[in-house]
Amino acid sequence: MKGLRTVIEQDAEIAVNQRAAAGTYLMGLRSPEIAAEARPGQFVMIRMRQGMDPLLRRPFSICGVRDDLVFVLYRVVGRGTQILSDAREGDALAVLGPLGTGFRWSSKGCPFILVAGGMGMAPLLFLAGSMAAERYTFFAGFGSADQMVEPDALGVQGMGISIATDDGSAGHHGLVTELLENHLTGLTGNPGIVFACGPVPMLKAVAAITHRRNIPCQVSLEAAMACGLGACQGCAVRASSGQGRTYWHVCQDGPVFDVMGVDWGAL
Repeated sequence: MKGLRTVIEQDAEIAVNQRAAAGTYLMGLRSPEIAAEARPGQFVMIRMRQGMDPLLRRPFSICGVRDDLVFVLYRVVGRGTQILSDAREGDALAVLGPLGTGFRWSSKGCPFILVAGGMGMAPLLFLAGSMAAERYTFFAGFGSADQMVEPDALGVQGMGISIATDDGSAGHHGLVTELLENHLTGLTGNPGIVFACGPVPMLKAVAAITHRRNIPCQVSLEAAMACGLGACQGCAVRASSGQGRTYWHVCQDGPVFDVMGVDWGAL
């Protein structure tokens, strides 16, 4: 129940802030409390540095936890993330979390298919690390080889991932959804459940593929957020018909949604 969630607000020490790929960094924040509560698919809100400039925190999917560390994966795309990339080990950042509703799965039963696009890899790495390796198939798409994030660089061992790149510089030359289509076409048994995170066009394609084949699917949506707690109402996405409401709020109702609960035509 949402009212029973534990949300921690604290200054967390930076233990790791290292380059993971071109323009992409892995940050580890020391927070035993958040690490103990975090579940795959949830996120944290981080203030870029001490003080009020930039004013707003930024949302980051939790990439994983190890001991008392909470990891986030981020790409430098603007002033805020540039400031974050310049932070040093030992610095402290104000962190709020864990927030949102994560993925739902059972430790027993059907196999899983994980589909990531770009930075959508972050929550799926956390999810895969919580599953037995023989239970899942993992596909990840990037623009080019230099953008690839290697799980080994994140301290995750033995995670076999099939790669697609837009320019063909690594793995399959094409879209990650083509890997998904090819995989499903070759299956004869129960395909299991699909979990996906990435850009909206990719998620729309995943939604169409899974709907056409009647495969259960959960998607993690990204949205601009000012608070992460539902107060600002800035992260609304239109719900599909029959949901008993017009909009979902990504920060509270998600970021993970059943694929059939979202109006993909409105995104």
